[in-house]
Amino acid sequence: MSPAPRSLKVLHAALVECRRCPRLVEWRERVAREKRRAYRDETYWGRPVPGFGDPAAPLVLVGLAPAAHGGNRTGRTFTGDRSGDFLYAALYRAGIASQPESRRRDDGLTLRGAYITGPVRCAPPENKPTPAEIEACRSWLEGELALLRNARVYMALGKTGYEAVVRISGARAGTKVKAPAFGHGVVATLPDPRTGRGEVKLFASYHVSQQNTQTGRLTAAMFDAVVEAAAREAGVSRA
Repeated sequence: MSPAPRSLKVLHAALVECRRCPRLVEWRERVAREKRRAYRDETYWGRPVPGFGDPAAPLVLVGLAPAAHGGNRTGRTFTGDRSGDFLYAALYRAGIASQPESRRRDDGLTLRGAYITGPVRCAPPENKPTPAEIEACRSWLEGELALLRNARVYMALGKTGYEAVVRISGARAGTKVKAPAFGHGVVATLPDPRTGRGEVKLFASYHVSQQNTQTGRLTAAMFDAVVEAAAREAGVSRA
């Protein structure tokens, strides 16, 4: 077994070279070659996408996977797509993001007290990773969480992220965790997914996908309420 990485930089250097899942590798690279017409002059990232944010963050947001023409294009999670527009606007309103939009990996965006990651690092076809792909990717999320030494509050963006945190929490604690069923606004108390010791809070929100935000299933007010509650619990609320 390889030794645990000693920094996020080392972990991410290994992550971006990952080719564990043939279906995801084929898809992410095909999208990067064929491109969307609006981005035909851009060079797509086309690799696994690392987490992003404040390494000292007490608040960790856990999404799903990079978007084919968002993170898979730009190389930064929730960057360059409508889901990111919705997410970062909310984080800006909460005083967590330095700006309300995220267009490019080098656009100057920073996060205060928060880190964003996910259970799957490659863009999946139709935004639907298989259970086997989620499991194959789990060690990357476990590795990131282990290195986020101040993490004590989690916010899941969607059911997949919620279940990933619960699963890792149980594995670390060596027990089956009884968590409430996923739902918007649900708050679970879990063993710390970093160590298995102590307890943390996991806040749940519907995912910030257009499927939810454009249909009104998830409104800005609904999302803001969960962000504000999680930020308050983590101690990163706007002063």
